[in-house]
Amino acid sequence: MNAAVTATCLLALLHFGRPVLQPIVLALMLSLAVAPLIRALAGTGLSRLHATFATLGLVCAALVAGGMLLGAQLLTLSDDLPQYRSEILVKLRDVQRLAERQPLARFPVDLLGDEAFAAPEEGAEPRLQADGTRPIPVEIREHTSAKDTLTKFVAAISGPLGEAGLVFVLLVFILLDSENLRERVLRLTGQRTVSRTLKGLEDAAHGVSRFFFSQFVVNLVFGAVLAVLLWVLGLPHAALLGVLCALLRFVPYIGALIAASGIALFAAACGPGWALAVYAVVIFGVLEVVLANVIEPRVYGHSSGMSPLAVIVSALFWSALWGPVGLLLATPLTLCIVVAGRYIKALEPVSILLAEAPNASEAQRFYHRLLGGEAAAIVQDARAFLRKFTLARYCDQVLLPGVELAVADLRDDSAEPGQQQRVRATIALVTETLGQRAAPLRSHRRRVSMLNESIGAHLRHAREERLGRWQGSLEVPERSIVLCASLPTVREEFLCELLVVSLREAGIDARSLVLGGLDDDSRPDAEHLVSSVLVVHPADSAPDAWLEAVGRLRANLPDAPLVAIAPREPAMPQALGQHVDLVLKSFEEALAFVTPAKAGAAGG
Repeated sequence: MNAAVTATCLLALLHFGRPVLQPIVLALMLSLAVAPLIRALAGTGLSRLHATFATLGLVCAALVAGGMLLGAQLLTLSDDLPQYRSEILVKLRDVQRLAERQPLARFPVDLLGDEAFAAPEEGAEPRLQADGTRPIPVEIREHTSAKDTLTKFVAAISGPLGEAGLVFVLLVFILLDSENLRERVLRLTGQRTVSRTLKGLEDAAHGVSRFFFSQFVVNLVFGAVLAVLLWVLGLPHAALLGVLCALLRFVPYIGALIAASGIALFAAACGPGWALAVYAVVIFGVLEVVLANVIEPRVYGHSSGMSPLAVIVSALFWSALWGPVGLLLATPLTLCIVVAGRYIKALEPVSILLAEAPNASEAQRFYHRLLGGEAAAIVQDARAFLRKFTLARYCDQVLLPGVELAVADLRDDSAEPGQQQRVRATIALVTETLGQRAAPLRSHRRRVSMLNESIGAHLRHAREERLGRWQGSLEVPERSIVLCASLPTVREEFLCELLVVSLREAGIDARSLVLGGLDDDSRPDAEHLVSSVLVVHPADSAPDAWLEAVGRLRANLPDAPLVAIAPREPAMPQALGQHVDLVLKSFEEALAFVTPAKAGAAGG
């Protein structure tokens, strides 16, 4: 309830305080936009005061020079307009005739009769009144003095010029007093949060500056490309049209519509027929669609730290609240709020909703999609990860942490068996798909069996179905097989099979073994084929069953290094090193350990 009241009061303050807040916010945004130039000039040895005035002088000079060049081009265009008058009249008659052919164009005439819309004949005298006199036309002229004319002129220009002057004055004082303003903000936030406040101010200033720079570059490129294409099309004054369109694009959404309408009207007046106008509008439309839907959401999103949807939502919100000025300031204002949400607890929900990334790690996204059964989305993200890194690293950094989160969540919430089944089936499907990168994602053939066995057992049985009982041929070079072993428990068996998939994806002939699953009579005589043995360490502290199984492995494979792998275990028993040759803590370490052995076997 308190939050709703606070939000309502804040919205009312923003709406009714618009005449006061708009100039201040505009000046603050402009100060952040020119701050990089001030720092650059200050880096050359100028004082802060001199760098500020130099920046203001450069900005004013650039605006004046640009305005003069633009004015000169507009004067040239105005001189050429009379030669387009005849073509404009022809186009207007075409439009009028086209409108008259519409089905509804004759509706008022059919309803009221032709007399109501008949034009008076030329030279016809006005009708006489009842007493036989003709009506006298009356013209009302308002007497205006020079003072009244001057007052109207000042009132007409004082609004925009007065606002611009006020914003400029505020900008000058904000830039000159920026250090003092920062100290006041730091004192308001308190001594304990000075570092966080400084970091927030730096992030906001950097984000706004980067956004304005990105917007300037995008609009500049758009105007240049459009001018070149219009010049190739044969449209006169193409450079002027490109500059005007680039300037209008600083007004989000509305500016593009105004620019398109202007190009269409000008192109229609420049040549006979409608072909030139159609081609010009098509060129503008294609460039605008590509820029607005492909380039801008990515450039503005990445440059501002906001999601593409947040850019559109912020434009709708601020334009409804502050009108055209709000539309201009929508993205930088929302960016400041998003940055503040990283450091202010009350604004954190806004930052989560509007930020480019919702501060969720890859493991957390895996966990969310795992609970939803979104195997296709998980595989898509995983393949993007695997373009740069190995599957072993993906398992260490994404898959295993995400599975741990899901297991803890299902255990705490006492999930239904159906949800547990879906999670297990999704894990198995994702693991098998990632182990075969080129294979498309298919529905699981043995999903029903997942109800009666662990994920690790399912993965091992699926591999045995494809490759045979020994998970591949035994006619292989000596010391070329990496044997992965584990106890027949759910966690250890899953880690063992996941390790096999990671190693096989890297081109290593890895095979799995359940400790105690084979007796001496059924075991093949293939000890000479094993290069190393990786044994998954159980979560408990070295149980007797595991130590006994490790001892049997040592006796059966005396020449193979015996390595214990314990991924995501915070502490290892000190006595573990007495039973194995090496202890590894991640799949990536295991991959690095067996890769030289593979190279040595290939070379031998």
